[in-house]
Amino acid sequence: MRESLDDLRHDLQRRLHDIRTRADALSPLDIHARMDAIRGEADRAGLHAIEGLAHLSSQLALLPGCRVATAACLDRAGDALGAQSAAERQAVLAAIAMRLN
Repeated sequence: MRESLDDLRHDLQRRLHDIRTRADALSPLDIHARMDAIRGEADRAGLHAIEGLAHLSSQLALLPGCRVATAACLDRAGDALGAQSAAERQAVLAAIAMRLN
């Protein structure tokens, strides 16, 4: 099971990196769809911090200023992938909120 979780984390990192490198070329709807797909995978695997981050960024992608919000979320993706607790999830989301304000 540990190996498959590591494989999933690696896959999510790859997908997040792809979004990060192509963000300027992607439409807000594309970003929303890609982040929502990541959210679903993370939710099924119990990776709550990355699930929360992906949910937030998928919603922010549809709002004005989505490029800034998407960048803020993707900057915290590594922290979210490594988070182990609900408290760490909240810390990741709080860091994004502080950056956006």
